[in-house]
Amino acid sequence: MSTAGSNWSQNVDYRAARLHLPRTIEEVQSIVAGSPAVRALGSRHSFNTIADTTGDLISLEQLSFPVTIDTAAMTVTAGAGMRYGELGAELQAAGYALANLASLPHISVAGAITTATHGSGNGNGNLATSVAGLTLVLADGSLLTLSRGDADFAGAVVGLGSLGILVSITLDIEPTFDVAVNVFENLPWATLLDSFDEITGAAYSVSLFTDWSGAAVDQVWLKHRVTAAAPVSDAASAGAFHGATPATERRHPLPGISAEACTEQLGIPGAWIDRLPHFRLDFTPSNGAELQTEYMVPREHAAAAITALRALGSKITPLLYVSEIRTMTGDDLWLSMAYGRDTVAFHFTWQLRQAEVEALLPELEAALAPFSVRPHWGKLATPDAAAAAGLYPRHADFVALAERLDPTHVFRNDFVDERVFGAHA
Repeated sequence: MSTAGSNWSQNVDYRAARLHLPRTIEEVQSIVAGSPAVRALGSRHSFNTIADTTGDLISLEQLSFPVTIDTAAMTVTAGAGMRYGELGAELQAAGYALANLASLPHISVAGAITTATHGSGNGNGNLATSVAGLTLVLADGSLLTLSRGDADFAGAVVGLGSLGILVSITLDIEPTFDVAVNVFENLPWATLLDSFDEITGAAYSVSLFTDWSGAAVDQVWLKHRVTAAAPVSDAASAGAFHGATPATERRHPLPGISAEACTEQLGIPGAWIDRLPHFRLDFTPSNGAELQTEYMVPREHAAAAITALRALGSKITPLLYVSEIRTMTGDDLWLSMAYGRDTVAFHFTWQLRQAEVEALLPELEAALAPFSVRPHWGKLATPDAAAAAGLYPRHADFVALAERLDPTHVFRNDFVDERVFGAHA
């Protein structure tokens, strides 16, 4: 045990009386069974109090759990505390891959999945959609294993830490593949609004970076799967992309920042694990002195939502480091931000000016409210449980599932009481 400390950006000091670092699932079971209040702590990359508790925090970063590849089922089973970069390295060495990754390979598998964190791509689901099975430690210390197709599975995957401690996860895999990244600069906003689906569908994964000022999107990152049939991207060979010009050297999403920590670009192919994230596992992408917010709306409203946000540009830009626009396909996971709808995500990396950022969030949320906006569970936002009930069609089913699996509310905290359970807390 040790003191709990702070989150990655140091804007949240965890209040837990104890931080446990169990090495076995049996130790996790014993800790949970003996505590009236428990939460799991991932890679500390949440920017709100979703992991906070005044009871016991459990980090699985030291959990001993073998990585097991099932070549018949095309799945991999790993400890939930493992980081994507570490798991990806083992898969790549064995000739396999995950379908998608987030911007950072540094984040834990469990933390990303339980908050529906995502990568990018019109045809790609968020990271939670690759879950084929999971095991939870319940409040009495017993184990619950669920597989895709089980009645409670779609409710348990994006569980926000409120159903139990996620100790192992089984993920879909596929044969390894290569990716080539091409970066283009100064894409006119008018072109993006006119051709949004075409632009975001132009590669396997597409990210657009902006500070919401000026007449153009600063950067477009196109990540193409490289095959024998398509060895070089059409965009790269054409030399331009919808009026945007190709970068002549590697770029960092932030202007003027060295690209040393970023993944390889310039169309040079490499393994999926080294190209799908924006940043390299062996570098820390920043010092953590930032805040993050992310809002998801149905992709059909992308142009209107962009127009609404651009109207607030004069308020957004002075507080911002960079903003990213990316897409994902819809899914059936009850509390996923992409539940039931193809989605566009608007991500904001803010300067560490929390009072000013929090004062702006209601305006952003009001601008996006006409589009049924769903905030990212692990980032700064203001909506409460009543809003969640109206945004997630299976909200009541999730509340019922939580009451059934955790009737004494061992896994509740102030955050999920306010944002999810409300009167049911």
